[in-house]
Order: sequence, then C-alpha cells, then structure tokens
Amino acid sequence: QIRLVESGGGLVQPGGSLRLTCTASGLTFVNYRTGWFRQAPGKEREFVAAFSWNGGSTYIADSVKGRFTISRDNAKNTYLQMDGLKPEDTAVYYCAARNQRTSIAAASGYHYWGQGTQVTVSS
Repeated sequence: QIRLVESGGGLVQPGGSLRLTCTASGLTFVNYRTGWFRQAPGKEREFVAAFSWNGGSTYIADSVKGRFTISRDNAKNTYLQMDGLKPEDTAVYYCAARNQRTSIAAASGYHYWGQGTQVTVSS
C-alpha cells in the first residue's frame, strides 16, 4: 500500500523559511516520481515543484522559482525547501506521486496524495 505523509508545516513570518518533508512508503523512486502541490482557500490546487520523469532534473513553478527547491534523499523522503516566504504562499501543501509519464504540472497526472500540511505566512 502506497502512503505519503507530509510534515514540517507551520506558521512563519514573511521572509522566513520552512522545509517540508514527504515520507513515502510502498514505493521506490525508481518507479515513481514525486512532486508538491498547494491549495489556498477558495482556489484550485496549484503545482509547485516536481521531479521530471526522465531523470534527476526538477521543474519549479514560476510563482516560486528562486525561492523554493525540491530535493530527495536515498531513502524515501522528498523535501520542499521554502525560503523568502510571502503571505501569498499560505496554503495546504500536498505531496503527490505518479508512476507514469504524465504531465508534470497537472494534478490529474498524480495517482497518490498525502493528507497535506498547513503553511501559514503571516506577521
């Protein structure tokens, strides 16, 4: 059974940093690619960052480029380092995994999702 669990969310002041962790079970990075999405109240789920299907390259949304970084370790953890946080980054952040060469930025292309972790940026 595939399971994704996010952690690391919380309340941070504008300009601050957070690192989110997604711990996966039941899958390997050989057959799956992971990514991060977010959803603010009243808005659609939005792509944030993900690993490409053809290797170790990453794809970052323009709205967070230069501030957010996605990485992973040799175990089953995927990270989202968030620096220079802004109030508009406030959302529930979700980890997702796909096992097919689907559109990297489309939520519909991901088959497995975590429960989400709240990130609030406020002074």
